[in-house]
Amino acid sequence: MSGAPKPDPGQYGVLLTTLPDRDAAARLAAALVDERLAACAQMLGIDSVYRWQDKVHQEPETLLLIKTRTALFEPAIARIKALHPYSVPQIVGTGFVAGLPAYLDWIDAQTGPQADDAISPAAPAAR
Repeated sequence: MSGAPKPDPGQYGVLLTTLPDRDAAARLAAALVDERLAACAQMLGIDSVYRWQDKVHQEPETLLLIKTRTALFEPAIARIKALHPYSVPQIVGTGFVAGLPAYLDWIDAQTGPQADDAISPAAPAAR
């Protein structure tokens, strides 16, 4: 079997951060995608329970799932921190262990200086 080499899934991953509401999450997601630090970001409404300043809080939040290359984790984390409304935001990331090669190629094409809009997912639902 010949053809282009398959991308290494470990070179791609997801960053997670929580924001106080959907509007703040949408602004952060748009900035990261516009600046090519992320290929896409998904927003999920969640309920969080956490301890902060010696009190237990339960609050609605919006979780952002940010798909990018692991080489961009540090600049993306710095940008998230700069734009985030929380003083100590959750910003964590993990690499992928598997992934559809065409999707990983799309992430690669949409992020960083080599970004090229020529590659796009087959359908918006694929993101």
